[in-house]
Amino acid sequence: MKVKAEKAVKAEKVSKVKAEDAKQNKGKRRVRDEEEDHQGRDENGEVDAEGDEDALDEEGGSGSPKGRKRTRLNTNGDSHPADDDDDAPEHKHVATLPRDTDGFIPGSIVRIQLQNFVTYDWVEFRPGPYLNMIIGPNGTGKSSIACAICLGLGWSPQILGRASEINSFVKQGKTSGHIEIELKGPKGKPNLVIRRNLTSTSKTSTFTLNGVSAIGREISSQMAALNVQIGNLCTFLPQDKVSEFAAMSPQDLLKETQRAAGDQNLTAWHKTLIEAGADQKKINDLIKSEMDQLQQMRERNEAIERDVQRCLERQKIEQEIALLEVLVPVQRYREARERYQTVKAEQRRCHNKVVALKDKNAPAHDLLKRLAVQHKKLEKDREDSKRSTQSKFKKINERWNEDERLENAAEDLQLKLETLDNEEKDRSKKIKNAQANIDSIRKELAKEVKLENQDDLTREISTNPRADYSSRRMSKLKKLDNVEVRKLQMLSQWDRDTADAVVWYRNNKDKFRMEVFEPPYLSVNVPDHAFASAVEMAFSGNNMKTFVAQCQEDYDTLNRNINDNQVLGRKVWVTTWYRARMDRLFVPPPMERDELARHGFSGYLLDYVTCPQGLEWFLQVELNLHRIAVGGHNVDVNRAMDAVCRSRTGPANFIAGTSYNIVTRSRYGKKLAQNMTRDIGKAKSFIATSVDPEVKKRIDGEIAEHKQHLDMLKEAIDKLRQQLSAVEVEDSKFQRRVNDINARRDAIQHEVQRRTTLTTKQKRAEAELKTLLNKPSAEQERAEIKKGIYKISKQRVAIVKEYKEYAKSIIEEQSKATRLGLEFLQVGANHAALRELCNRKDERYNIALAEFNKADEAFKEIKSESKQLLLESRTAIDNCEPDINTLYEDIQSARFQYEKELEDAEAAGKTPPSDEGIDLRSTEELEAEFDAQKAQLEIMLNTNPGVIEEYEKRKRDIEALERTVQQKQTNAQRVEQKIKKARDNWEPALEQLVAKIGEKFSAAFDRIGCAGEIRIGQHEDYDKWTIDILVKFRDDEKLQLLTSQRQSGGERSLTTILYLMSLTEQARAPFSLVDEINQGMDQRAERAVHNNMVETTCKEESGQYFLITPKLLADLQYHKRMKVLCVNNGEWLPEERGLGNMMNMIEGYVDRQKHRATNSA
Repeated sequence: MKVKAEKAVKAEKVSKVKAEDAKQNKGKRRVRDEEEDHQGRDENGEVDAEGDEDALDEEGGSGSPKGRKRTRLNTNGDSHPADDDDDAPEHKHVATLPRDTDGFIPGSIVRIQLQNFVTYDWVEFRPGPYLNMIIGPNGTGKSSIACAICLGLGWSPQILGRASEINSFVKQGKTSGHIEIELKGPKGKPNLVIRRNLTSTSKTSTFTLNGVSAIGREISSQMAALNVQIGNLCTFLPQDKVSEFAAMSPQDLLKETQRAAGDQNLTAWHKTLIEAGADQKKINDLIKSEMDQLQQMRERNEAIERDVQRCLERQKIEQEIALLEVLVPVQRYREARERYQTVKAEQRRCHNKVVALKDKNAPAHDLLKRLAVQHKKLEKDREDSKRSTQSKFKKINERWNEDERLENAAEDLQLKLETLDNEEKDRSKKIKNAQANIDSIRKELAKEVKLENQDDLTREISTNPRADYSSRRMSKLKKLDNVEVRKLQMLSQWDRDTADAVVWYRNNKDKFRMEVFEPPYLSVNVPDHAFASAVEMAFSGNNMKTFVAQCQEDYDTLNRNINDNQVLGRKVWVTTWYRARMDRLFVPPPMERDELARHGFSGYLLDYVTCPQGLEWFLQVELNLHRIAVGGHNVDVNRAMDAVCRSRTGPANFIAGTSYNIVTRSRYGKKLAQNMTRDIGKAKSFIATSVDPEVKKRIDGEIAEHKQHLDMLKEAIDKLRQQLSAVEVEDSKFQRRVNDINARRDAIQHEVQRRTTLTTKQKRAEAELKTLLNKPSAEQERAEIKKGIYKISKQRVAIVKEYKEYAKSIIEEQSKATRLGLEFLQVGANHAALRELCNRKDERYNIALAEFNKADEAFKEIKSESKQLLLESRTAIDNCEPDINTLYEDIQSARFQYEKELEDAEAAGKTPPSDEGIDLRSTEELEAEFDAQKAQLEIMLNTNPGVIEEYEKRKRDIEALERTVQQKQTNAQRVEQKIKKARDNWEPALEQLVAKIGEKFSAAFDRIGCAGEIRIGQHEDYDKWTIDILVKFRDDEKLQLLTSQRQSGGERSLTTILYLMSLTEQARAPFSLVDEINQGMDQRAERAVHNNMVETTCKEESGQYFLITPKLLADLQYHKRMKVLCVNNGEWLPEERGLGNMMNMIEGYVDRQKHRATNSA
C-alpha cells in the first residue's frame, strides 16, 4: 500500500509539471496575442495600451537578438532545440554610427512641432545633430519638450514619471493637440515624420507615419529599426526620473548599459547565459531528484523479499488488536461499576451524618439570633446617649472659647489703654505732616500756566463739517467716559501703583501685540445694580486689580516693564494674569438652564456682568463666575446642595438671597456634602454709575461712520492733490501747522494730567488730615475703653453660669451612657460566648458537610463515568467483526461461569475453583498488551499477496529511469557547452566596454578633484551580475557605492551625468537626452561637467544629445557644433509664426544694417 501511494504521488507530480508547462505555454501565447491586439508600453519601453490601437511588440517579433531560439525543456527536462545554435549569425559591431552629409545620424531628431501641448499653443524648432542645449526659466516648458519626444515616438507617459494618462498632456482649455517629430531616415532614404494626435476627452490617441494613418506596432517597428531607446535611463533621463538612475539596481544598470552602448550582441549573449543557466539548474535539479528516486526504488526492491514472510504474522497481530479493542472498554466498565457501588455507599453514610448534626445545633442558633437583636438595640441607645453628651461638650467648649476670646479682647483693651498717650503724640505729628503736604500741593496748583483752549485747537485742525460733527460725538463719548475717569481716580486712592500702571498702559498700547485688559475694577460693569453685591463678593482684592493678557508675549512685556524695569519711576508690584485656552482648564457649569429655574435660580453671575469678550476667560477660569448660581430667598438650600454635588464637574458654590453658600465634600468616610455660608456685604466697587453700553456703542458707531466718510473725502482730496501741484504746497504748509497745533495740544494734555494727579494727591492728603482731626481725644477714648472692659466682664460672668448648667447636664448624660454601655458589654459578651459555642458545633457540622460534598461529587463523577463507559463498551461490541464477536462471547461466558462458581464456593465455605484458562486481566494489563501489539504491528511492513508482481514492475521502472537520467546528463553537458561559448564571447566584450567607460568616468572625476570607478560584480547566477559605480567626493573618504540614500542629490546628479557622458562615445542610440541633471551641483562641478559635456558630445563621432537646464553659469565653454535653444514665454506673440525664430531675426537685422551701409555710401 505504501508503494502504491508513492507511485500515485509521483504520477500526480508528473501531471502537475505537464499542466504547469502547458499553462505557461498558453500564458505566453496569450501575452503575445494581447501584445498584438493592444497598444501600450510599460516603463521599460512598452507602448502604452490605449484602446483602439495595436501594441508595439516588445522584441519586434524577431525572437532573440541573435535570431535564434534558446533550448526549451519538455516536462521531463529533455531539451528540444529548434535550430542549430552554431549556425546563427551574429550582429557586426559598428564602431561609429553612420552619418549623412547634413551631419545627422539615422534616427536623430530633425524637427519638432507641438500644438496645444502642455504649455505650448504652437511651436516648431529644429535641433542640431550634436549637442542641443535647451535653456529657459522655470515653468516655460523645457521639460515639456522631453515629454513630447517620449510620447511623440510612441512611448507611455509612465516613462516620464508625471501624469499617467495621455490626455493629461493636452493644454488646459483645449480639446485636442498633436506632437509631430521628424526623424532622420537611413542614408539615401527620406526622413520619417511621425505625428501623434491627442484629445482631452479620451485616453486614446492616433498615429500617422509620413502623413498616413498608422498603428502603434508600426511606430514601434520603426523605432526598433533606428535603435531609439527612450525606455533606457542611460539614453533618455527625464527630470522626474533623475533620482531613479541612482536608485537603479546594479543588475539593471548592467542591462541598460549593454543596451545603450558596446557590442550589439552583449544583450543577446547575456540573455542566453541567463536562460541557459536557468535551464542548467532545472536539468540538474531534475537529475538529482530522479537519482534520489532511483536509489529509493532500489532499496525498496531489496527489502520487499522479506514482506511475504511477515504477512501471516501481521494478520494474527491485527486479530489480537481487534479483540483487545473490545475487551478493554468492557473491562473499564466492569471496574467502574465496582467503584460506583463503593462510592454510593459512602455518599449515603455522609448524608445521614450531616442531617443529624444540623438538627442537634438548631436551638443554640435560635438563641444566638435573639442576643444579636438585643445587642444591636443597646448599641443604638448607647450611641444616641453618646451623641447627646458630645453635643453638650461641644456647647461647653464653645462657651469656653468665647470666654477666652473675651479675655483676649479685655487684655487688648487694657494694652491699648496703656499705649494711648503715645498714640496721641503720633497723631499730632501726622496732622502736622499732612497739613504741610496739603500746603505744598496747593502751591503747585496755584501756579498759573497759560494754556490754549483744546477745543479751539481741534476746530482749527478741522477742515470739514464731518470732522466737526465727529468732534461733537467724541465730546459726547468723553462725557460718558467721565465715569471711567472717576473710577480711575477711586482706584488711585485705593491702590496708586495699579492706577499708575493703567495710565502707563494706555499711553503704551503700541508695545503690545494684542489688547491687554485693564483690571476688572475698571473693565467689568454690572448694569443691574441688584446683582452688584453678589458679583463683587466673588472678587478678591487682588482679582479687582489684576491685568489680564491674551498671549504669553504680552504677559511677559507687561511684567518686564512695570514689575521689573520700574517704568513708573519706583519699585512697584502689579498683579498680572495669563492662561492659554485649553479645554482641560474650563470646568462646565454644574446645572443646565432648565435645572437652574427648577431650583429657583435666575442664572449664573457671569450672566449679569458686561466686559470685553476676551476677559470672560479670566472670569471663568480664575473666578468661576459661570459656575456660581444666583437666586433669591426662595431657593431651597438643601436641594441646591444636592444639585451642585451631583454634577460630574464637582461641587460648586451658589447664592441664595444675601447668603453665599460654599459647597464641598468631606474627604473622609462617606464623603458627604458640606455647606459653609457667608453673608454678602454691600457692593463698593461696582455701584458707581456705569456707562450705558448701548449708548456708548451707538455713539462709537456714529463716530466710525463719520470717520469712514471723512476717510473717503480724504481719498478724494489725495486724488486732487496728484493733479494740482499748488495744492500740494499748501498741504505741506497745513501739515506743519497741524504738527505745531498737535504739539501745543500735547502740552495742554500733559498739564491737565499733572494737575489731575496733584488734585488726587491733595484729596488723599485732606482725607487723611480729616481722619486724624476727627479722631476722638485720648480722654474720650480712655473712657470708651473702660466701658468696653466692663461690658466684657459682664459677658464672662454670664458665660460661667451657662458653663455650670452644661456641666451638670453632662454628668447626668454620662451616667446614663455608662449604664447603657455596661448593659451593651454584658449582652455582647453573652453573644460572643454563645457564638463561640455555635462555631465549635458548626465546625463539626462543616467538616461533615465537606465530607458529604466530596463524596457526593465523587458519586456524580463515577456515575457519569460509568454511563459513558457502558455506552463505549456496547459500541465496541456492536461494531466488531463476527469472528471477533465469537471470541469475545467465549471469553465472557467462561469468566461468567468462573465468577458464579467462585461466589457459590465462598458462600458454602469450599475451596475456590481454579482460574486457569480464565481471562481475569485488569484494564492496565489489557491496555499494556494492546500497546505492545500495536507497537509490534507498526514495526512490521504492510505487505500484500501481489508483492512479487510489484517487485518485477519496480525493476522495469528502475531500468527506464536509468535511461532517462543518462539522457538528461547528456543534455546537461550540451547546455554547459552552450554557456561556456556564450560566456567566452560575452565576458571579454563586457569587460572591454566597462573598461572604456570606467577609464572616461575616472578621468572625468579626476578633473574635478574627486574619484570614481566602474566595476563588474560577478555572481554564479548570470542574472545577478552587476555594474557597480563607486565614487568619492572628499579626501578623507573611501570609494563608496552610488545609492539613492548614501550620496546627496547634487552628488548623485554629478555622478549620473558623468556616467552618461562616459557612455556617449560608445552609444548606439541615435540621440540621448538628460533633463535638469545639474540640480544641486556647486558652480565648480557644474562648470566642469558642462565643459566635459561640450567636449564629449561635439566630437565628430558623437551622436545627437539634448541637455535641458533652467540655469547657466557665465563664461561657459562653447563649440561651433553645439546648438543653444532658448525657450521664452509671455503674454504676446507675433501673429506670423516665422517671426519668433531668433536666427531669422538676427539675419534680418544683419541684412538691414548692410542695406543702410550701402545706401549711405
